[in-house]
Parts: sequence; structure tokens; C-alpha cells
Amino acid sequence: MILANAFCLFFFLGTGADPVVSAKSNHCLDAAKACNLNDNCKKLRSSYISICNREISPTERCNRRKCHKALRQFFDRVPSEFTYRMLFCSCQDLACAERRRQTILPSCSYEDKEKPNCLDLRGVCRTDHLCRSRLADFHANCRASYHTVTSCPADNYQACLGSYAGMIGFDMTPNYVDSSPTGIVVSPWCNCRGSGNMEEECEKFLRDFTENPCLRNAIQAFGNGTDVNVSPKGPSFQATQTPRVEKTPSLPDDLSDSTGLGTSVITTCTSVQEQGLKANNSKELSMCFTELTTNIIPGSNKVIKPNSGPSRARPSAALTVLSVLMLKLAL
Repeated sequence: MILANAFCLFFFLGTGADPVVSAKSNHCLDAAKACNLNDNCKKLRSSYISICNREISPTERCNRRKCHKALRQFFDRVPSEFTYRMLFCSCQDLACAERRRQTILPSCSYEDKEKPNCLDLRGVCRTDHLCRSRLADFHANCRASYHTVTSCPADNYQACLGSYAGMIGFDMTPNYVDSSPTGIVVSPWCNCRGSGNMEEECEKFLRDFTENPCLRNAIQAFGNGTDVNVSPKGPSFQATQTPRVEKTPSLPDDLSDSTGLGTSVITTCTSVQEQGLKANNSKELSMCFTELTTNIIPGSNKVIKPNSGPSRARPSAALTVLSVLMLKLAL
């Protein structure tokens, strides 16, 4: 008992942390307790822990395929308010950081006997449509952007964290590389040995995880409770296009629009009459005269369409004119 207490004291003194403060500030432990208070989170977490810890044989520590499936179910079906707290909890000491690293049971889901080449691992991931899609989401939402305050596209921490969590449970599963409480470094289980002339591409791919300022800032911000958009976004305005103005055809060509034609002709005739000009035999005035004599019923302001109305309307008008002429001849 004395030896155990001495070891604990040495552990906390070695890390430079106050035992009382460290016990109270283990946010990863608090996250695990919060998960156990939620039925769905507790059930699915217990499921993947049981599966990923089940030894198959002395040479096979677990069924990795089943472990990955259980992890995918946990992160897909449990709300992020629980899963993110367990994955991205902030730590001040080694015990907390180790609990954070152990969240996904890395001995089964992450680590292997040997590290494959990262490009080979990426190739395996791309053969699975879902893994390929998750990897593409990660590159899109976590790529380092030097035009934003947070180094994330559109200053969106949540999109990056969601893309990272979405990759857990696949061959490209990432995790913390060590139990450092301060230096956050995550990576898939791979390296760039044996890349040949593709080494530069391999190193670039690996740095998207290990030296990604967007991902690192997003994890730190969530753990510190500052995972908000630091730069307010104004409303996005779409470019307003100038309305297209259709050229209005000239009067003689616009014969398909009966209403427009009637109005234009009446306006033209009115202006000629108001100015007291003598009508000539031009096409426009001839049309005007025709419309006025056929489209306006005498004694009213009603305008009718040409060739409409009773068929006896035109003979009546002709008889009236003939009567007037006969009267003048008689006089």
C-alpha cells in the first residue's frame, strides 16, 4: 500500500502536476462518465470495447474487421456531444492523454505488427467506396487554409472534426501517435518507407495528418471550449444580373400581339388628330384609319378586334355613308 502511494506520488510529481488538480481536470474521464449516463452511448461503447478486446488466438489479438464495424456504429449512431468529448478532450497530464489515446482501442483498431506504406494504405482505402468518400471529406474539410483565421476552410472547425471522426473504423483509421498532453499529433498507422520516387507525395499525404494546423487547431479549440467561428460571416450576396431587355419589334412586324397593336394604332391616330395634320396615304396612317373605322364602335369608346362581332355591322356602316351622299346630291 505504501509502495503504491509512493508510485502515485512519483507519477504526479514526475509530470509536474498537482494530484488534486489533475483528478479534477481529467476531461477524458468526465467524458467517459457522461457517456455511461446515456443509454445509447453506453450500449454502443460497451459493444465496441468488448469486441475490440476479444482475443481470437495467441497470434491474433482480435477480429479487426468486427472491431472496425463496432467503432463505425458507435461514431455514426451516438451524438457528437458524447463522441467528440471522448475523442477531443483536453488534457493537462499523461494519464488523461493516455485515456484519450485509448478511446478507440488502438491495439486492435489502429496498430498492427508492421506499418504499411501510406500510399499503399491509401490505395486500399480507395478500393472501398465509403472509405474513399470519408477520406475525400477529410481532405476537403481539414485542408490547411492560409486565408482564414483558424487555418480551416471557411473557419469551420466542426466540419473538420466530423470528417476526422468519420474515418475511424476504416483501414485509414487515425489516432494520437503518443500520450503527450500538450503536443497533439495524429496519424494513420503508416509511414513512407519504400515509397521510391513517390516519397514526396507520400510525405505530403502524411503531413495532412501529422502537421495539419486546421486539424490541430480544431482539436485544441474543442477541448478548450472555443470551437466557434472566430470570424463572423456576413451574408453572402449573389451577383445580380442586369435584366435582359428584349427588343420590341416595330409596329408592322408585331402583328401577333393584337392588344399591343390596337393600343399603338389608337395612340398614333390621336396624336395626328391633335396636331391637326393632314393625313396622307402612308402605310401607318392608312392602318390607323382602318383600325379607327373598324375597331371603334361609333358613339362609344369600346374597342373590338378586327373581324369580330356580327357580320351585319359593316353593311350598316356602308348604308349610312350612302344615305349621306344621296342627301347631299338632293340638296
